[in-house]
Amino acid sequence: MSTAFATEPLRIVAVSAGLSRPSSTRLLAERLAGAARERLTAEQDRTVEVRMIDLRDLAVDIANHLVTGFPPSTLDEAIKEVTEADGLIAVSPVFTASYSGLFKSFFDLIDNTALTGKPVVIAATGGTARHSLVLEHAMRPLFAYLRATVVPTSVYAASEDWGSSGDEYTDGLPSRIRRAGGELATMITGGRAASGASRVLGLNDEVVPFEQQLADLRLD
Repeated sequence: MSTAFATEPLRIVAVSAGLSRPSSTRLLAERLAGAARERLTAEQDRTVEVRMIDLRDLAVDIANHLVTGFPPSTLDEAIKEVTEADGLIAVSPVFTASYSGLFKSFFDLIDNTALTGKPVVIAATGGTARHSLVLEHAMRPLFAYLRATVVPTSVYAASEDWGSSGDEYTDGLPSRIRRAGGELATMITGGRAASGASRVLGLNDEVVPFEQQLADLRLD
């Protein structure tokens, strides 16, 4: 292995389909990227870069590309970032019991072999826990079609999950974020992720104090 290759940064790209600012979808993408970066930084010597892609900012470019077949430079760069990333995080709000149309339209633009073998965390946000099955019934099949390798732990955040630490029977949102990020890091560095392989946070652990950010946060 050459020195140049060994010192090249590891790149995590997080795609958020949230529509508002601030957005719980964007916040969840940030937390997942932070958990993966923390694990990667602790376990290996290469630097870790995180790129956030907000599909809200690319909505017009995505629509134009679907009509004309020619991606503007900003959209072309975003697609390149996704396909060349070492690890991908994909987060969508739930609309009508599935991922959003904007989320689907963006990934429709990616060749179905471009993500072959790429480690991916799938995640979603919604107002109620009843929509959590969108992860297994919609998002996981989408990335299976794209030939990506989806980590075992997917993360769904309902309104009541923000700020929750869970209890002795269920993992809270911070714990699930940490576990999914750890699984992504393991796959990026060539290991095999097993569900629950990373440390589960206790009731007194925190990833970030959410309360200050939730005052004006919209769940999309």
